[in-house]
Amino acid sequence: PILVPMSDIAGRIAVQVGTHLLHTPMGGKGVLLGGLPSVSRGRVVVIGAGNAGGASIRAAAALGAQVTVFDKDPVKLEVLHHLAPNVTTLMPERSAIDDALAQADLLVGAVLVTGAAAPRVVDREQVAAMQKGSVIVDIAVDQGGCIETTRPTSYDDPTYTDEGIVHFCVTNMPGAVPRSATQALSAAMLPY
Repeated sequence: PILVPMSDIAGRIAVQVGTHLLHTPMGGKGVLLGGLPSVSRGRVVVIGAGNAGGASIRAAAALGAQVTVFDKDPVKLEVLHHLAPNVTTLMPERSAIDDALAQADLLVGAVLVTGAAAPRVVDREQVAAMQKGSVIVDIAVDQGGCIETTRPTSYDDPTYTDEGIVHFCVTNMPGAVPRSATQALSAAMLPY
């Protein structure tokens, strides 16, 4: 129960940080995720539709971004398909991931296998095919990361660029919002 609110926080932070890192002064490609009239919406790809991924999906969709979600669970995909008209849900097939990543502005890795290392779902070749200045946030970095080019970082030095893509791979994302994290943990533990 105590992991759920931390995953929720990390998922929300992933989109908040990713949005900021897309700004040109931060090394990003200069894209406003939600778009605006006469401007294309930004494209967000989320791999993994669990608690963290779900929070990222809801945050990105609420901003108005075009969101593509990959997960192996058809029930989760069904629920998220009905979340908003700007959310597309797909099974994680290599060709579909390749197509989505080629257009992605922000990639959120949120794959979790309980009690095991996260599987590498995106390899270096796929990252290299992304548009330069795009952003990757790998929430799964705590479990080794689900993207080949990710490595753990901290808030002291949170980003690096690999293959022309800005990476944010902080291992304790909720640590940036201790007040909210403490309140969420307290609420989760109170019933016990």
